[in-house]
Amino acid sequence: MRVVVQRVSKAAITINGEKGAELGKGLVVLLGIESADSLEDVTWLVKKIVNLRIFNDTAAIMNLSVNDVAGDVLIVSQFTLHAQTKKGNRPSYIKAAHPEQAIPLYEAFVSHMQEHVLGSVATGQFGAHMEVSLINDGPVTLTIDSKNKE
Repeated sequence: MRVVVQRVSKAAITINGEKGAELGKGLVVLLGIESADSLEDVTWLVKKIVNLRIFNDTAAIMNLSVNDVAGDVLIVSQFTLHAQTKKGNRPSYIKAAHPEQAIPLYEAFVSHMQEHVLGSVATGQFGAHMEVSLINDGPVTLTIDSKNKE
């Protein structure tokens, strides 16, 4: 699994042209699932994200987690995170998991996040056309890959 995690002061999502969730301070997590992923990746990645110390404490040092600041999380599926661009100009998505594998892992990721985040957890809709608007706070943006543990 590969994620892009953005610390935000607010975010919103539109799904198929309809207004979806909105959140204040928290995280936007763009989630890419590849065919080699399993529930082990879900567990490791959720724990990593929930415990990331990327929010400022009173001394303006990034020392607090999303739970420490009572933040919310917006999870958006994004298979394009597994794009391969080595050949030509058209990205290949061959490593991205097919929906029959990806949807259960996406749902497990959301469920695990709901179990571990004290704030609210909102989602997009798997496979839908979505527009995400956000104010990246900092800006702080991290990429994490469960296969590389980085």
